[in-house]
Amino acid sequence: MKSYTQLSREERYYISSQRARNVSFSQIARDLGRSTSTVTREFKRNLRPTGRYAAFVAHSYATARRRRSRRKSHFPPECWMIIYSLLEEKLSPEQISDRLDSLGLYKISYQSIYRVIRIDRRRGGFLFKNCRVIPKRRRKRYGSVDSRGILQGKRLISERPASINNRSEFGHWEGDTVMGKDKHQCFLTLVERKSGLNRIVKLKNRTAKNVTKALIRLISEDPGIFKTITFDNGTEFHSYKVIEDMFGIVCYFANPHHPWERGSNENFNGLLRQYFPKGSSLNYISHQKTQFVSNQLNNLNCALLSRQFFQPFKVYSAA
Repeated sequence: MKSYTQLSREERYYISSQRARNVSFSQIARDLGRSTSTVTREFKRNLRPTGRYAAFVAHSYATARRRRSRRKSHFPPECWMIIYSLLEEKLSPEQISDRLDSLGLYKISYQSIYRVIRIDRRRGGFLFKNCRVIPKRRRKRYGSVDSRGILQGKRLISERPASINNRSEFGHWEGDTVMGKDKHQCFLTLVERKSGLNRIVKLKNRTAKNVTKALIRLISEDPGIFKTITFDNGTEFHSYKVIEDMFGIVCYFANPHHPWERGSNENFNGLLRQYFPKGSSLNYISHQKTQFVSNQLNNLNCALLSRQFFQPFKVYSAA
């Protein structure tokens, strides 16, 4: 019998995009290989106060529920009274856990004891003063490999067809972000591989939500010129399936620490740094200035392109 797994972020984005198209719950469930009740329950319990279902909100709700469920103690008050008394004797949580287990009283992990000590400290308690060291809190990984910042199931650059690799046709782009001094404000840059045509958007911060919003608004201006986009491995591009579902664009990802695989974009970012040097602040860079620089670089890189692509384009802010 197959064990149940909770819905992933990507599945929630799929539910959101399909419901926006009025696709039935049963059809969505078949597409995801889930039961219809799982999809309907997910949709109803994570509705926003406005009555709409948003994938990123639903995922945050689910994550918060899991975090809260782990805070509940399943040990009786008598167990904690013993633990408190042993802490006063200057025994460490590791020693307390071993002693309770060896005496056949309770099987409680030292991480659980540390968690209670941290909670007590935040509430103004003094249990922490009985500990020599309180290690940093670490997220449970249940024996799995460290997957932080790693997006499973993404389409790698090795899967790109030859027509993209040899730059034989127009419409294949590369994307990245260029950071400002404060490590928050940045530019989202897109460069077309065949022509060198660029698109730049200034963002207040480099989050997947803001990047996806900016990509949607940018691509909506002229969706016909976008066939594929090859992204950097940053987590800001982890909501790429929203772009694929909405516009039919195929997204690829370069291999980690292989910037040369997106040579067009890396070269363009170097040109952009001539206008906005590394370490400079983007706080006072206006959208008009961003548009001016983009058009200058378009005229530089697209000299042989048809004049229709020289037209100034609107630069958006992901406010």
